[in-house]
Amino acid sequence: QVQLVESGGGLVQPGGSLRVSCATSGFTSSSYYMTWVRQAPGKGLEWVSGISLDGRNTYYGDGVKGRFTISRDNAKNMLFLQMDNLEPGDTALYYCARRNEGALDRWGQGTLVTVSS
Repeated sequence: QVQLVESGGGLVQPGGSLRVSCATSGFTSSSYYMTWVRQAPGKGLEWVSGISLDGRNTYYGDGVKGRFTISRDNAKNMLFLQMDNLEPGDTALYYCARRNEGALDRWGQGTLVTVSS
């Protein structure tokens, strides 16, 4: 059974850092492009970042470029998002999602990141 489980969210002050993780199971994660998507309170879904199957190619939304770093460990079936210089506007529920044939077909339950002083 396919599962994606995020962890690592929490409360952090503006300018701080946080790393969220996504543990995958039930499928061969190295066969899929993986993404992070977030949803701020009262707003729609926003694509944050994506990473190629082997981790060599990474992509970022304009709002996080230069501050966030996506990575993966295929041997451990893990996906990560390192978030630095966090801003209050980064407050959101962060989801990891699997991309399959152009669609995000499996999602985790999300982990909440709150940036506030």
